Amino acid sequence: MVYRRRPQAKPVEKPLRLVLLAVLIALMVFPAASAEKKRAPTVHRPTFREFLDSVWLKAAEFDVSRPTFEAGTSGAAYDRDVVAIATAQPEFVRPIWQYIESAASEGRINRGREKAQEASRWLAKAERDYGVDKSAIMGIWGVETDFGRFNGSTSVVSALASLAYSGFRADYFTNELICALVILERGEVAPNKMKGSWAGAIGQTQFMPSNYLVFAVDFEGKGRRDIWASEADAIGSTANYLSGHGWKAGLPWGMEVKLPANFALADADSSRNAPFKDLAARGVKRADGAPLAEKGEGRLLIPAGLKGPVFLVTDNFDVIKSYNPSTAYALSVALLGDAIVGGKRVITTWPRKDLVLSVAQVRKLQGKLKRMGYDVGDIDGMVGDSMRSAVRAYQERNGMIPDGYPTLALLKRVSDEKGAWPALTDTRRK
Repeated sequence: MVYRRRPQAKPVEKPLRLVLLAVLIALMVFPAASAEKKRAPTVHRPTFREFLDSVWLKAAEFDVSRPTFEAGTSGAAYDRDVVAIATAQPEFVRPIWQYIESAASEGRINRGREKAQEASRWLAKAERDYGVDKSAIMGIWGVETDFGRFNGSTSVVSALASLAYSGFRADYFTNELICALVILERGEVAPNKMKGSWAGAIGQTQFMPSNYLVFAVDFEGKGRRDIWASEADAIGSTANYLSGHGWKAGLPWGMEVKLPANFALADADSSRNAPFKDLAARGVKRADGAPLAEKGEGRLLIPAGLKGPVFLVTDNFDVIKSYNPSTAYALSVALLGDAIVGGKRVITTWPRKDLVLSVAQVRKLQGKLKRMGYDVGDIDGMVGDSMRSAVRAYQERNGMIPDGYPTLALLKRVSDEKGAWPALTDTRRK
């Protein structure tokens, strides 16, 4: 092989070299200026106050007057802490046993029993009028505000406006902001009393403003709905909400169960309901040893793997979740209510020594499963229903026990997989 040298370029005249060097330096030092004409025009981001003014145009369509709007928003300010909490809600990121044991602590159970005695008249009326079990009402009341001990001190208008302005579920929180202004327009609470949670929830059982407008009732008969100061109104309104979302009278939310050693767990056991009698025929029993009821249907909830407690939950459990979609929240409500009203406690020990995935690790697992074609919901680092459903589907597809419990071992296995995967169609319950 003959090696041929590349022909050398003719030397450049010195003055021209200096010109080219100057141009090169200009491009290196002022790259932004050279590309300025190619940039798309900058989109103006409204200020927080400009955003509020844009909400006024929508609120006016619901008969909110300008004086009410001004009074309600005059002290509103963007709250970064509210936005930070929204993206790291403890019921989604803490180990479930920690959340439940805090929400259903011994002190809260004891206070709940005292409150249940004091409010027995209104709890009985709620059961008669709406068919809702008083244990569910007590559970929500306790988890939300510790039976009215702390209803929240955050400006509801500021919280809702901050969340909407940040872009976090903007349409939802803008709608809730307008509903809060409607409440003020109707004079149901003074602007300086419109306080609540970081998410803009109000009253002793923390209704979102839209739910207040639809479900709050004057249960006490004093001529106005007052879920802030009236325990009766808070109880009646909560019962009305649960009834309106499909609560079935006489059906338990669920129960702790024991699975037999030879139980062939399938994804379907946790993704759709089956008659109690069918589960009993497969050896499923209540954790206290009692047989399952003959009537009713439910599905298995395995929040911490088969080493931890297993529950059989019904459609009434889903009604509780309409209040807050977190499984940890709904289970806390159910277990707190059971402990207050019936003295029932979880029998199986939680696997406290398990190393729970961090938010970053959950996000990594979500991303990997999503690329495989599984529906994990949002890649947000939170273990919700969609995530558990995706984990179960992966486990069953790969010959594992489909308990839906994301562990470090599962993360390693999924992370070690290489190559492309066929798209999957996920039609299970979310």
